[in-house]
Amino acid sequence: MSWVVVELQRNLPDWTKVVDDIVRIEKKIFPKHESLARFFDEELKKRNSGLLYTKVDGEVAGYVMYSWPSSLCASITKLAVKENYRRQGLGEALLKAAIQKCRGRSVHCISLHVDPSRTPAMTLYKKLGFQVDNLIEGYYSPDRHAYRMFLDFGSN
Repeated sequence: MSWVVVELQRNLPDWTKVVDDIVRIEKKIFPKHESLARFFDEELKKRNSGLLYTKVDGEVAGYVMYSWPSSLCASITKLAVKENYRRQGLGEALLKAAIQKCRGRSVHCISLHVDPSRTPAMTLYKKLGFQVDNLIEGYYSPDRHAYRMFLDFGSN
């Protein structure tokens, strides 16, 4: 299986198809109230945001959205990999690439939110140095909480 991480750019000839594929993944993976599918185009128009995706044999297999609202801290807003491509290193490659993009903006840290029951995601984030900051009760819904996690670059 060969794949590559690509930055989504508006001037790409396959922009519409890639965004449509990502929206389909978004709808399939995330509950409706957590999905950005309806607002995807608006999210991508934001000046301080980016999206990286990976294709496997011409098919979008996963993506990561990130933003840097300030020079202090960036945020990973979404990370998703199609079920049939999981546990093959795609999520890790996407997250590492997003971290590099954020570091290129000279931010001091990156934060994200994750459902504590998503063990594979928690494991990946910890592997790449993210630490649990605190539990935010009712983040996703009244009975679904989230860990806020961060990756601190310190002074290096």
